Amino acid sequence: MKKYEIMFIVRPTLGEDEVKKVIKDFGKTLTTNGAKITNENDMGQRELAYEIKDFKSGFYYVYEIEAKDDKAINEFNRLALISKDIIRHLITKKED
Repeated sequence: MKKYEIMFIVRPTLGEDEVKKVIKDFGKTLTTNGAKITNENDMGQRELAYEIKDFKSGFYYVYEIEAKDDKAINEFNRLALISKDIIRHLITKKED
């Protein structure tokens, strides 16, 4: 199993319920594509070091996952790139 850490920032103009829905939907994307979420960390709203897409803050969230192949990672990446709700994401492969 490969281990990954996915950090993403949700745009701050969404309401609390909308942010939870975005997080839930992206978590579901991972699990339906064969990944297992081993840890989740809601880091809350934070100021950005620099503006991203005209936003000065965002809601940070981290998933730690395990996956047999890259299918879930590739799908998450594809959807995050086209989503208007995620302003930045980073996928890191973790070493054992």
